[in-house]
Amino acid sequence: MTYRLGVDVGGTFTDLLLMDEESGDTYRAKVHSTPQDSSIGVFQGIERICCNAGVSPSQITQIMHGTTVATNAILQAQGAKMGLVTTSGYKQLLQIERSFVPGGLAAFIVWNMPDPLVDLELTVEAGERVGARGDVITPLDEEGIRKELSYLKDKGIESLTVSLVNSYANASHERRIREIAGGIMPDVPVSLSSEILPEMYEFERTLTTAANGYVAPVISSYLGRLQDDLGNRGIDASLHILRSDGGLASVEMVQNAPVNVLMSGPAGGVAGALWIAEQAGYKDLITFDMGGTSTDVALIENGTPLVRRETRVGDVTIRSSSLDVRSVGAGGGSIAHVPELTGALRVGPQSAGANPGPAAYGRGGENATVTDANVVLGRLPMILADQTQLDQSLAQGAVKTVADALGLDLQRGAEGIIDIVNENMYGAIRLVSVEQGYDPRDFALIAFGGAGPLHANAIGKLTQSWPVIIPPSPGVLCAYGDATTRLRNEASQTLIRRFSETSTEELGGILKELSERAAQALDAENVARSEQTCRYQLDCKYRGQGFVLTIEIDTNELEEGGLDLVASRFADMHTQMFTFAPDVEPEIVSLRTIALGQPTIATARAVQSGGPDPSAGRVGTTRIYVDGEEREASVYDRSRLLAGNRIAGPAMITETDSTTLILSDHVGEVDSLGNILINPAK
Repeated sequence: MTYRLGVDVGGTFTDLLLMDEESGDTYRAKVHSTPQDSSIGVFQGIERICCNAGVSPSQITQIMHGTTVATNAILQAQGAKMGLVTTSGYKQLLQIERSFVPGGLAAFIVWNMPDPLVDLELTVEAGERVGARGDVITPLDEEGIRKELSYLKDKGIESLTVSLVNSYANASHERRIREIAGGIMPDVPVSLSSEILPEMYEFERTLTTAANGYVAPVISSYLGRLQDDLGNRGIDASLHILRSDGGLASVEMVQNAPVNVLMSGPAGGVAGALWIAEQAGYKDLITFDMGGTSTDVALIENGTPLVRRETRVGDVTIRSSSLDVRSVGAGGGSIAHVPELTGALRVGPQSAGANPGPAAYGRGGENATVTDANVVLGRLPMILADQTQLDQSLAQGAVKTVADALGLDLQRGAEGIIDIVNENMYGAIRLVSVEQGYDPRDFALIAFGGAGPLHANAIGKLTQSWPVIIPPSPGVLCAYGDATTRLRNEASQTLIRRFSETSTEELGGILKELSERAAQALDAENVARSEQTCRYQLDCKYRGQGFVLTIEIDTNELEEGGLDLVASRFADMHTQMFTFAPDVEPEIVSLRTIALGQPTIATARAVQSGGPDPSAGRVGTTRIYVDGEEREASVYDRSRLLAGNRIAGPAMITETDSTTLILSDHVGEVDSLGNILINPAK
């Protein structure tokens, strides 16, 4: 037998899911992440999950890996020392930036502008100029650029970025600079803006390419080490990395363009949620992934996750496709505190992380966290999935500090921590729903992550999104997503045209050329053309606007509906987001094609049917604090529940990787796939 392995590395835990490729049987494991070297936690997890499943690691043939290595390199400012080549006159491009200050009123007074990814002293200019339509106005000064590159070599740069004005229209000068750099410093990786983002807007293109170069040595080193260690352990498996947009990429593709995996981790959860929800018959979803460090939310409409053309990591916003996942510093390890200045309770974004973790872990943590508050309220078992023994007295001591500062008793203080963190997560959900013209009441809420099911019912009450879906093995659903997604690649080109200045035929020709470029990466992975599908995207805006909206359309729709269909969809999207569509001619800014491999053939296992009575799964009762009072709650073992069982709240449902809380006046019903569907009691 052969096995497929999904691995998701989070800030606190590393989750693994092993899937038998013939039977579809799955095994799961959860280990503590090792931030100093993520591969240590990965191999600890592989050893544990193979031991649990009784299989040899050599039987693993495919590994799908969601990683935060590139993300952390930017967040922790641990990327490469980088040099930048720009067109003469554009040396301070990264320093000038866009005139945007994040925050509310008067934010410019307190906001400190972050340092650019490339120091000004490591930025050099190339004597050259290309016109907006690709004509060479000033030839490249090769002698001058040799001197500048030699200067950068003497400065000890570890990576080189080349971003010339209008190189998206003609990349010959950038390619020539790479050739020259290869002779001067052959061991330094070179990132070209014409390959990473061949689109207009020189600042966004330069910043995106710089981010690529910044993380390239880090991600290449990690993936190279991971592949070597796999071989040394006798694991001859193909390794693929989850992209920010929810697709898979080969190691070579990621090493060439690591900027595409900056949001690799959160994308796995969305992919996993979509996989299980579609089989359960739900296509309109809000995903709610609460882990130990943060909570990630996204919106799925008609089976398609929203994708945005910008990815934000810390203070860096790059132009790269990613699932529209919004993150908030609210997780099980989020620290609760009461600032002396305001006296108001705050939760997060600081986190206790994997080390020392919440106070209840007994590893030296002293600050009250969300996990500690749940322990005080009786909402967590005393032994977690990774065999961590929770210490109730330590949790009470930490939470008491917060409760005393608020003038509340212990349980009211703990409940206040839960209420605040729930509101923080509700705010993130509004970003992907209300602020984009969607009513959350029209969507089901699917909750996962180690802490998601514990808070899901309360979030459902805030959003009025029903049912609240708790999938099987919610603590490792991100690993499910990694194991069940498919290969993906894209190619793009800037094309500034008013609709009246182009035609369906012209656009179709360009898109077919881009399709060929996008498909070549899948060809290299031995994906036959007959197994590939292609999607088109057009970035459009109204004449005079400064922002664009992305319209997705497939091959047949473009051939049948043409530009009229694109214009109609653009107007509908504009109206949804801004309540109006002006009577102005739209124009195209960029074209993009997305090549996709075949989806994974995997189906969720059905559970045995039973009646409404869940008593066979009932293992006892416990006292929990809920709705402002202490109440008795039934406790159920999820592995014993059957399809059709109805569980009335208050109730706790335990399993190896998570705990689900059903509140008073709510009912959870088990469907045929083992999902728990929570709704208000009628």
